[in-house]
Amino acid sequence: MRWSQMFVPTLREDPAEAEAPSHRLLLRAGFVRQLTAGHYSLLPLAVRVRAKIVQIVREEMDAIGAQEMLLPALHPAEPWRRSGRWELMGEEMFRLRDRRGADLALGMTHEEIFATVARELSSYKQLPQQWYQFQTKFRDEPRPKGGLMRTREFTMKDAYSFDVDRPGLDASFDAYHGAYTRIFARLGLPALPCEASSGTMGGSGSTEFMCPADVGEDLVAHSPACGYAANIERATSALPAASDGPGLPAPERFDTPGVRTIEDLLAYDAPGDRQIKTLVYVLDGTLTLVLLRGDHPLNEQKLVDATGAAEIRAAEPAEIRTALGALPGSLGAVGVSLPVIADEALRGRRDMFTGANTDDVHLRGVDVDRDIEVGAWADLREVGAGEPCVNCGEPLRIVRAIEIGHIFKLGDRYARALGVEVLDPDGKLVPVIMGSYGIGVERAMAAIVETHHDDRGIVWPLAVAPFQVAVVPAQSNDANVAEAAEDLYAALSAAGVEVVIDDRPERAGVKFRDVELTGIPFRVTIGRRGLAEGVAEVTVRATGATSEIALDAVAAHVESLLAEAV
Repeated sequence: MRWSQMFVPTLREDPAEAEAPSHRLLLRAGFVRQLTAGHYSLLPLAVRVRAKIVQIVREEMDAIGAQEMLLPALHPAEPWRRSGRWELMGEEMFRLRDRRGADLALGMTHEEIFATVARELSSYKQLPQQWYQFQTKFRDEPRPKGGLMRTREFTMKDAYSFDVDRPGLDASFDAYHGAYTRIFARLGLPALPCEASSGTMGGSGSTEFMCPADVGEDLVAHSPACGYAANIERATSALPAASDGPGLPAPERFDTPGVRTIEDLLAYDAPGDRQIKTLVYVLDGTLTLVLLRGDHPLNEQKLVDATGAAEIRAAEPAEIRTALGALPGSLGAVGVSLPVIADEALRGRRDMFTGANTDDVHLRGVDVDRDIEVGAWADLREVGAGEPCVNCGEPLRIVRAIEIGHIFKLGDRYARALGVEVLDPDGKLVPVIMGSYGIGVERAMAAIVETHHDDRGIVWPLAVAPFQVAVVPAQSNDANVAEAAEDLYAALSAAGVEVVIDDRPERAGVKFRDVELTGIPFRVTIGRRGLAEGVAEVTVRATGATSEIALDAVAAHVESLLAEAV
């Protein structure tokens, strides 16, 4: 490939709208251009990188026996309604109607559609089945950002397993876990497998693969001592056991003028770990009290997972006043008739403080089991850095990360909804057991750049680089230099090396800058001085190390570098 014939619109300055390094560099290096918020055009270099990512994923999927398919991106509403997710997905699903008035959606994911195809399975003898595809997904993200990391249109490798029973699902899940570990290693991505929420996917369990990065939108609780890792939406910690006194025979009211926060109440000998924080949420239309220890924050995803609520929001002040007679700051669950869900850290606690549902009045001496009618207990609190790990007791670290893969044990939810049944070994008709496994292709590209860049640009790992080698004639107007560069370009091409020659009539500095910015792993420079001495310079992008190699040995030297880097 000749640089003079390629479309690589590099920019000298950082784009003002780009904050994440991957967003900034992919724009600057001419890999992508934004069409509108959340929608990006992939330019030639990005298409080459994308193809390599896809091929690595495809090879690992094929290696575990998965079969590639391609299902429609435009879906009828009917299978989504049967699964219950037509309403559950909410505003993130792009919906439309055709000329006949039929409801349709642009696919956010494909569980329902793969399950529809799987209805042709009839016997356990056909199982297990592993199917996957690379398909465009659409999500009406309220705040697309970070370039390719959070978009409204993207390519997903989604895979689905079909087994006759739970042990079969476990085996499939483990196979995909291994495949994902190999995929991310080949892509040059540090991937931390984390316990995760299943969210709207449902099922019995899931694992996210997280790539640590300062720009990551997810938080991960991690113990380097034992390897424990969990998304903050799922993470737990080992709290020290509480030692409460006997408390009072009954809750006692006391005035707290001007107290509105947990911190305000500290002045009344009420430490945060002895306060009951009362939050009011509307869960699927029902006003619900959510209780936590005063010094613990709520993780809303945990509340969703614990209740199964499809719609969740904090109650408005007017709703709270009507239901409880007070405003936030003086709320409590003692003696109320509303549904109550409480965090496990409050179970069995005595001699606690909480609001009295009268403005500027609180209660002391509250015994949770005695005084509050808790309808459900759940792990609702968000863990904090430094809390003891549940496995080893060492302090947890909280790190930012990018989700680069997610695997789910779906169970029989979609099979029951869509009627995917087979005969088991006893001749009984049973629903198949499904798993779902996803990798965002463009997000993986962005994560690679987040992990591999420096102040000069992108530093692509060899496995996904758009080209392996760039041949740069330092003086293109010198016939001898140009001829030597062309000869080397031809020799490398003949050897099967993915090589580009920068034959543009530009200064050497411009060419060097573009090769570095675009992240090509190796640069071979031929100039007048080196040509006179019979050598070329070979530069390694990742380290900046440069070696002078005899012209007749350059091709063999480059091939050895490529072999070592694999």
